[in-house]
Amino acid sequence: MSNKPIKIALIYDAIFPFVKGGSEKRFYEIGRRLARDGDDVHLYGMKTWEGPNVIRQEGITLHGICKKYPLYIKSGKRSIFQPLLFGLATFRLWREPFDVVDCCGFPYFSLFPMRLITWIRKKPLCSTWHEVWGRKYWKEYLGKLGIFGYGVEYIAVRLPDVIISVSDNTTKDIRNHLGRKGTIVTITNGIDLEKIRAVERAKETSDVIFVGRLLPYKNVDKLIEAVAVVKKKYPKIVFFIIGDGPERDKLEKLVEDLDLKENVRFFGFLEREEEVFSYMKSSKMLALPSSREGFGIVVLESGACDLPVLTIDHSKNAARHLIKNNNGIVTKLDTESLAVGITELLRNTKNWELQQDIEDYDWDKITQAVRKQLHF
Repeated sequence: MSNKPIKIALIYDAIFPFVKGGSEKRFYEIGRRLARDGDDVHLYGMKTWEGPNVIRQEGITLHGICKKYPLYIKSGKRSIFQPLLFGLATFRLWREPFDVVDCCGFPYFSLFPMRLITWIRKKPLCSTWHEVWGRKYWKEYLGKLGIFGYGVEYIAVRLPDVIISVSDNTTKDIRNHLGRKGTIVTITNGIDLEKIRAVERAKETSDVIFVGRLLPYKNVDKLIEAVAVVKKKYPKIVFFIIGDGPERDKLEKLVEDLDLKENVRFFGFLEREEEVFSYMKSSKMLALPSSREGFGIVVLESGACDLPVLTIDHSKNAARHLIKNNNGIVTKLDTESLAVGITELLRNTKNWELQQDIEDYDWDKITQAVRKQLHF
């Protein structure tokens, strides 16, 4: 591995902190640490901020290479046109000098221009993969048209020289469901332990907290229904929902229909991470009933907040593998099972243990592992 500073191009359509999510956060956290250690780091995505197209933030140069397009359509599904348009915009990197590219695997289309550009320039192409959809899920998602989505994913996974997978679950899926023969290195997501530990707990308390985008596969509706069941035994149960998305109107109506307006509070997206951590620290548990998680950073953050986690047993939910050392519960995805899990966590709040290996997930350690892959 070369220790000489290099110019790194990170490519993903949505850029943190203007768009909040696990994939966005990973590139930003790793990028700013690589820049701190001397590399020239450039992050290319949609322009989701006011002002000039190119700005500097925490040592990273952020490039808005196209205007902001909606990530999701009204149904809550990922837009098809947005990744196509962003993929076309990445051809602009032809004019950008760089030593190595790390292009996020999803939503695939940007990998095709970058494979062409890096091949002509004789530069290495890495790709970070958070999850695999696979033939079965594509069919569930798009019906007969899912075969085209699967075809794009199948080709895309073969384009990079090296794939950086964020979990063992994703690595296995890349091998087993997509059949990639090339190099795959598993480097997990991480958390900022120093930042989390410095945060004081909020004065407002909750029994259950959810943190994430409000999308169909997050199954927040099932969680709300479970809270309605638990309310019969715990009438004053409080549920905080931090995050936003296309499901919000539907979820707010469900809260009203189930007579939970006094129990459930929607915060939307909070600008400062410290606010999120403070509310997590003042809660009794975090619930993540998602049927699709490539990793589940919020589970690690919960561990650092000494907060037990309720998640579900689903083949596409890699977060379930983070439940160990008595730090939470994995249950089925149905209202009754979630209600039982919530009740058990409420009864045993003093018996749950902090994730023992939490120090291994600090972003500083994760960044050094990524740096070894990018410094050819």
